[in-house]
Amino acid sequence: MVAPKENASKQLRYDGRVVVVTGAGAGLGREYALLFASRGAKVVVNDLGGNFHGQGKSNAADKVVEEIRAAGGVAVSDYNSVVEGDKIVQTALENFGRIDVLVNNAGILRDRSLARISDEDWNLIHDVHLKGSFLTTRAAWPVMKKQNYGRIIMTSSNSGVYGNFGQANYSAAKLGLVGLANTVAIEGAKNNIQCNVIVPTAASRMTEGILPEILFNELKPKLIAPVVAYLCHESCEDTGAIIESAAGWATKVHFVRGRGCVLRTSIDEDVSPEYVQQVWNRVTDMSEAKRLNAIGEASLSLVGVLEKLRDGQNNENSVTETFRYGFKDAILYALGVGASVTDPTDLKFLYENNPEFAVLPTFFILPGLLAVMGSSLTASAIKHTTFDLTNILHGEQYIELFEAPATEGVLTTTSTVLDVVDKKSGALVITQSDSYDEQGTLVARNQSSTFVVGAGNFNGKTKAGPEVKPLVPNPKRSPDASVEVPTHQNQAAVYRLSGDLNPMHIDPSFSAIAGYKVPILHGLCTMGVSVKAVLKQFGGDDPSLFRAAKVRFSKPVLPGQTLRVDMWKEPNNRVCFRTVVVETNTEVLSGAYVDFKQIVIKPNMTAAVDLQSDAVFAGIKDRVAENEAKAKAINAVFLYKITSGGKVAKEWVLDLKNAKVYEGPVQGGGKADTTMTIADGDMIELALGKLQPQTAFMKGKLKIAGNIMLAQKLAPLLKTEAKL
Repeated sequence: MVAPKENASKQLRYDGRVVVVTGAGAGLGREYALLFASRGAKVVVNDLGGNFHGQGKSNAADKVVEEIRAAGGVAVSDYNSVVEGDKIVQTALENFGRIDVLVNNAGILRDRSLARISDEDWNLIHDVHLKGSFLTTRAAWPVMKKQNYGRIIMTSSNSGVYGNFGQANYSAAKLGLVGLANTVAIEGAKNNIQCNVIVPTAASRMTEGILPEILFNELKPKLIAPVVAYLCHESCEDTGAIIESAAGWATKVHFVRGRGCVLRTSIDEDVSPEYVQQVWNRVTDMSEAKRLNAIGEASLSLVGVLEKLRDGQNNENSVTETFRYGFKDAILYALGVGASVTDPTDLKFLYENNPEFAVLPTFFILPGLLAVMGSSLTASAIKHTTFDLTNILHGEQYIELFEAPATEGVLTTTSTVLDVVDKKSGALVITQSDSYDEQGTLVARNQSSTFVVGAGNFNGKTKAGPEVKPLVPNPKRSPDASVEVPTHQNQAAVYRLSGDLNPMHIDPSFSAIAGYKVPILHGLCTMGVSVKAVLKQFGGDDPSLFRAAKVRFSKPVLPGQTLRVDMWKEPNNRVCFRTVVVETNTEVLSGAYVDFKQIVIKPNMTAAVDLQSDAVFAGIKDRVAENEAKAKAINAVFLYKITSGGKVAKEWVLDLKNAKVYEGPVQGGGKADTTMTIADGDMIELALGKLQPQTAFMKGKLKIAGNIMLAQKLAPLLKTEAKL
């Protein structure tokens, strides 16, 4: 098959670039050198000239240089060993004055089974593959940093990724190159130096006689060269990637980590081999594997595990479940609680491409609800009697959002029995469910009160403990606002598709057993409809302003009835409400309230607000002005993104290269060396020394992109005596 003819105007070029390719006398290295030269690069063709065992000499590099020059290209040969990488780089500098691209390709084989590998076999392989790549990269590093540009390729192998019999020395070196590349990519990011790994399978001196002939003949090195060429082009933005390529095919390879399993039930308990054996299938379960992009993510995840252990969340009376959701789930839920395309303001809850697409806050009741429904938590709390679904009523529901949840993602929810109350006519079981995002940040907390009819009189406590969120009685005055919201006949049928499949809401025969003539609407559907109405009236229809809500389910609602939501605006950004069925004047939600981060009476109303952290940056500005030399010594640009209500409310730039502090974004089209995102209140805590930077970072309160190490230099500037 012939490749499509390229449009010359779109051809990737390397004019003015200097490329060093090690091991370029044959095979992959030769193809790399020829391709780079044909696209305008000046090429240093390095090859020691030996065979694939690293023995002997030849003029292989000269032959490749002759090919390049014959085609009108520019190239020089180099016969230094990669363990003298500085000499190879010097060849580039003496002939061309710079080095832009380094392809670490040189390699040899010394295959032996593990027991037969000599020290020499081990050391030679590591010297050429791992140490040689390191030394040549280290030699090129200061040149690339000064240029503020560099592209580096490390060459790994499937033997390193998967292992291969008889190649213990080679496998170890090749996987070592992946770790080297990861760190080079991190350290080079600030100076526009990118480093990627190629995992090639190609016919070469090294693979001849190892690969089957039919496979060997199809693994042409020239089919891999374009992949490496693109990774080295200035338009490629990937760094730290592992790319496998063979026979005109390529893919990305990366490491993933399973969900894992906690091996103890409290912070004070030891781990036993017997328990490890018992839960080994959960330890090795990869059904929920995910990719971690940085070591900080791994550390933060571990902190989350330790916090849960410290809080006693990993005991016999708890259950942990994963809740995955996407835009379809959010839209289906919105339809279930009455969102409609006939209301233009609802479109942001129904259309995933809407620029303001958002998830209704009460959607995040679902992770805890489904975790508890799918467990035996309620049954384990009622040990003195038995019951079934017809005995269960949802009594109260509380939800609190700590972070603005993403529109799609994965939440891990741990549910525990918080309290059990003897109501004489039944037992009230209160469960608490904490939902964490993939970074280990607590996103949502739910408390569900389940009334088990006929399970009372067990001589239990008659009042819930202080940790259970209480109801709030309505004020004794006329409502500040009332809104009527019709439900429709199919509402329960739609709402149940979000996960609550209790047949009482769809099956007439089942609802009749419970004493209802027709299937009733879910109590949580009524709550969702009501909170949505309150959000529209007093929250500017902005889910990010929602903080918490609590309701008591007093009476059932029949699909098709009209709801009236009466609301009272109270101090401290609280709106109390009740919900009444218009047709019967029956109160169905009682003692209810919604807490907001900010009351916004008019939809979409925005108001410029001063942030508390403005005082911190004012102080920093003064200190920079007082000692410009000290500030400039840091020699970096920092961008602070200050959030309020889960959204970025303001940006501040600390341009310490020029001793300037100003409200963002970065001026002059420049880029920040380090970008930090932190909530307004947390910034105050940080400045006052009440919150340590390391703690803030590990708990996800401080998010850092770019050069993390530079952030440590800011400590003296952040300390403030400002009156906040």
